Amino acid sequence: MSSLLYILLAIVPEKAKTGEESFTDIVINNGIKAIIALVVLIIGLWVIKLIKKWLIAGMQKRDLDPSLQPFLQSLIVISLQVLLIIGIMQSAGIQLTVFTTVIGAFGVAAGLALSGTLQNFASGVLILILKPFRVGDNIIAQGQEGTVNSIQVFYTVVTTFDNKTVIFPNSKLSNEIIINTSREGKRRLDMELKLNYGTDFNTVKPIIEEVITASKSILKSPESRIGISALEADGYKVAVNIWVNPHGFTDAKLDFHEKLINDLKRAGIVLPGM
Repeated sequence: MSSLLYILLAIVPEKAKTGEESFTDIVINNGIKAIIALVVLIIGLWVIKLIKKWLIAGMQKRDLDPSLQPFLQSLIVISLQVLLIIGIMQSAGIQLTVFTTVIGAFGVAAGLALSGTLQNFASGVLILILKPFRVGDNIIAQGQEGTVNSIQVFYTVVTTFDNKTVIFPNSKLSNEIIINTSREGKRRLDMELKLNYGTDFNTVKPIIEEVITASKSILKSPESRIGISALEADGYKVAVNIWVNPHGFTDAKLDFHEKLINDLKRAGIVLPGM
């Protein structure tokens, strides 16, 4: 209603403002414009309401990220409302030259001041649309590894495995390498054992296989792999490749190491330094 009042005041002729025209003259000369402006405003708001409903249904149908939906809806609806008001003002004969110049200058100044923020916003939109990672994924970025707790338009919140909250500006995530350790649904755990040449590999391998079979945290598929990875002057190295779930990777690693060391000791296998 404040916008309509401004329009009505703006289209009142100068004579009316100085009292040289009667109220009847004002109504006769400008009543049609005011009625047209009011009708256009009502119809325009009704059309915008329909467009908003269509946007909500379309975004939900396309499974657009919930964090992005309210922002895009508000942005589009407000833009349409501004265009509607400008269109009504132009049709009423209101001069917008100064108004347009001020808005343009303000837009340039705001763009320069918020260049970093706008970059984070654009990056956030890309992340929410392209989905290089989702909430709940484990990622490695900027030297930090943890679980994604929240993806906002301007920043992403990650909780590290030692329970630290790390807030990444989205521009850092969209322009740098991100390792998503959860997307494939499984993760390979690699380890090496160094043994002296007096230890028979054919004795060690069955022990490792038994530990793998008995462990509940190790996946049966893909198949685990055990083999000699290097020959050195003071002994040889045995490589073990097993597959575990991305969530609980560290727990599976610690559990496997503990069981393997204990079983090797019980079998009389001597590891370097022990």
